[in-house]
Amino acid sequence: MTREICLDTETTGLDPKTGHRVIEIACIEIEDYIPTGRTFHRYINPDRDIDPEAEKVHGISRSMLQDKPRFADAEVCDAFLEFVGDATVVAHNAPFDRGFINHELEKAGRPALPVSRWTCTFDLARARFPGAYNSLDALCKRFKISLAEREKHGALIDTRLLAMVYLELQGGKERALDLSPVKPQSPGKSSAAASADTSRSYGPRPRALPDRLTVEEREAHEAFVAEYLKDAAIWRTLGAT
Repeated sequence: MTREICLDTETTGLDPKTGHRVIEIACIEIEDYIPTGRTFHRYINPDRDIDPEAEKVHGISRSMLQDKPRFADAEVCDAFLEFVGDATVVAHNAPFDRGFINHELEKAGRPALPVSRWTCTFDLARARFPGAYNSLDALCKRFKISLAEREKHGALIDTRLLAMVYLELQGGKERALDLSPVKPQSPGKSSAAASADTSRSYGPRPRALPDRLTVEEREAHEAFVAEYLKDAAIWRTLGAT
């Protein structure tokens, strides 16, 4: 099972080397290219002012963060590292987020997340759409992903958009529907080998969807079939129950 974490941050400015800090971090867990529903989200007190231009982008003021934890606090740093675990981290313009995250981890006395742990959706998009404008907003419009919920940039909403863009870059809805013909098994080939021939690059849903039918609805359906369709129900002619 492939586990990945889509991540986005909001910051006080553009460069951690000049003292700028993370003020918001959000993560969404994906398993085998399917969001699991697990998320991580924290606002963080940076102990410094926020550049006016940055505040215009995300709308977060210093006064809004006065009662929030610091990054080094266990409820942020430890919880973040536990949530990420050993998963690959997916970010748009990953060097930006990686620089800030690793700066905060260093200040907290923790090891950095190496470059090999990161996937950059901007690089994926540039390879797929060379010469095109590949900002997160542009990709959302290209993939017809709604931006209606977002009035300003925010780590949580941007991470949701990032996750949808990343899944589209990896095949999107097409991953859920494969109409390619199944190759017949060659004489003498083992069932294991035949299975390998038809394996996909994506896995099963990590968590089964709940049954949407109530007991009453199922009983009513069975009664209808028994009274009106009887053995003419097409699924019964195919041997299904």
